[in-house]
Amino acid sequence: MARKPKKFGSDGHRRQKNVSTMLRVIGGDLGGRSFRYNGDAGLRPMKDRVREAVFNLIGPATNGMEVIDLFGGTGAMAFEALSRGAISARIVERRFPNAKTITENAESLGIANRIMVQAGDAFIVHKTLSPPSVPALIFICPPYDFYVSRTEETLALISKMCEIAPSSSLILVESDGRFDTELLPNAMAWDVRTYAPAVIALHEKP
Repeated sequence: MARKPKKFGSDGHRRQKNVSTMLRVIGGDLGGRSFRYNGDAGLRPMKDRVREAVFNLIGPATNGMEVIDLFGGTGAMAFEALSRGAISARIVERRFPNAKTITENAESLGIANRIMVQAGDAFIVHKTLSPPSVPALIFICPPYDFYVSRTEETLALISKMCEIAPSSSLILVESDGRFDTELLPNAMAWDVRTYAPAVIALHEKP
């Protein structure tokens, strides 16, 4: 009996089958609630310990903020922020199946009326985003490789979001050790923390 051909990616490695699993909201009103992660190998869900450290760093400032997440992935960062007092969230996710999963998870968590999900390329979408009407919590957590392969575009995106953010907004950038945070706009104003392999840079707009 002939064997079925193995499926390989462009890098020559065997493709991993997506395996659905569950993630959880760590704190706030939805703390402990679970939501589905579809197992997309192209995503990099932030580890629970890092997500908890990030929101400890942000503290109660989340209350009353609008969330903008340009690389939505699983939606975990927006869900966490909404659980902790953010009023609404705009999420951009380039992969349509993932955008659909975020919407479904928002419905299961009972927060669908506070979330708008847009399937699209953040490098295009951010250019036409309307400025938030209240202080915003802006997450910029792209694939780490973008800091190497799309450095100028990524820096331009960060600069644009810093520009349109209202005063008292928080801009959070996640990268890894390959990115020089000294390249961030007004680099001295960022609070940079390392939670290996993640490097988190947080800036509050004056």
